[in-house]
Amino acid sequence: MRLIMICLMLVVSVTCGVQSTLANSTVEDVKRLLILGDSLTAGYGLAASEAFPVQLEKALRQSGYNVTVVNAGVSGDTSAGGLARLGWALADAPQLVIVELGGNDALRGLPPEMTFNNLDAILERLKIAGVHVILAGMKAPRNLGEDYTVAFDQIYPQLASKHNVHFYPFFLDGVALDPVLNQADGIHPNAAGVGVIVERILPVVVEAMESKR
Repeated sequence: MRLIMICLMLVVSVTCGVQSTLANSTVEDVKRLLILGDSLTAGYGLAASEAFPVQLEKALRQSGYNVTVVNAGVSGDTSAGGLARLGWALADAPQLVIVELGGNDALRGLPPEMTFNNLDAILERLKIAGVHVILAGMKAPRNLGEDYTVAFDQIYPQLASKHNVHFYPFFLDGVALDPVLNQADGIHPNAAGVGVIVERILPVVVEAMESKR
């Protein structure tokens, strides 16, 4: 009888150990990805299920990644607004952050150096917090003049190099100025346009997630 009890205790111990290992493995595999952005992230003019964070999470899960994507997009937000609410966003404890800001700065004609400084501060704070980053670039409207567009467009590659972060050069690549992929305002992608963005940025997101492991 004593031998049987000892055997049962060993079985229970081993089983608990296996369950504990599996639980720990699951926790390590879960990733929380936060997107700090403006209306392009928030999903302006779209159903909730069509927004960029939702479509990206779906694509990542279909690729085998157990990930939760947090929508920290605020329509109309500038780089200054993103910096001001960064502490709130980090309360979600993300392991990876996509920074998608600056488009509204350009639309308002704000000084490029101001946008640079705000994004620089955001990336520095994320670095201090130990969070991996993907910087999504934007381009200034061409009607603002060559001096402005050159200065603005250089912000993102310069910051990506300075902070050594993952870089996606143009968030609207393949979508901008295409009426088939945009809403009536010609600025915000429709659901199909968001799908193109997800398809194109996905390899960069996967690379960043793999480097975090």
